[in-house]
Amino acid sequence: MEPVLGKSIKRFYKQAAAVAGEGGFVIHLDGKPVKTPLGHRLALPSLALAEAVAAEWQAQETEIKPHTMPLTQLSSTAIDRVGPERGAITAQLMAYAGTDLLCYRADFPPELVKRQALSWQPLVDWARTALGAELTVTEGVIAIAQAPAALTALKAHLDGLDVWVLTAAQSACAATGSLVLALALAAGRVDAEAAFAVSQLDEDFQIEQWGEDYEAADRRAALRADLRAAERLLNLCRAA
Repeated sequence: MEPVLGKSIKRFYKQAAAVAGEGGFVIHLDGKPVKTPLGHRLALPSLALAEAVAAEWQAQETEIKPHTMPLTQLSSTAIDRVGPERGAITAQLMAYAGTDLLCYRADFPPELVKRQALSWQPLVDWARTALGAELTVTEGVIAIAQAPAALTALKAHLDGLDVWVLTAAQSACAATGSLVLALALAAGRVDAEAAFAVSQLDEDFQIEQWGEDYEAADRRAALRADLRAAERLLNLCRAA
């Protein structure tokens, strides 16, 4: 049997290992290479990432559970989707630029206004200085148009990212609702915990007032896990 990620199957192998191969490092299960859901070889750019992915496979027990293998899933996404569909992925990310979380501020209550300014404005400023994207900030939820020059700068930055960084940025953007925050994570401007705190500022404020139900807690935990996985992918890809 040649293993393909994405199918719910019983564990059929004894040993998972990272092996140097064509196009980088590949994952072998008892000597057979793992394939992505679309049938591509799971070739990874660094030994550190390959070893971490192999560890996810080795940690599986009687049944292979893809949801417990975030690095494997992100790697498959990079190979199956982000690489072949880069233009579409970039367009999806650019759609967030027009409604970036950090650009839409509350006008009340004063404490929330203050927290947003202290937490969000430094990242908006970073986008201007580091990315050349001067974004407009507004109060309320009515959509505003960002300047074409700012959008052009953001797209140029996305176009310069390699497939693996772009994959991490895509995951982080979906988790936070902010392209700026996702790019800050990709650039090392913030870590996963800081990105989570920034993106959940409004929710944290509401929880302080009204408490948190278990469904919201589960949702927030999943978002935090997604950000941690994206950060780990970035770090492992950059490891020597």
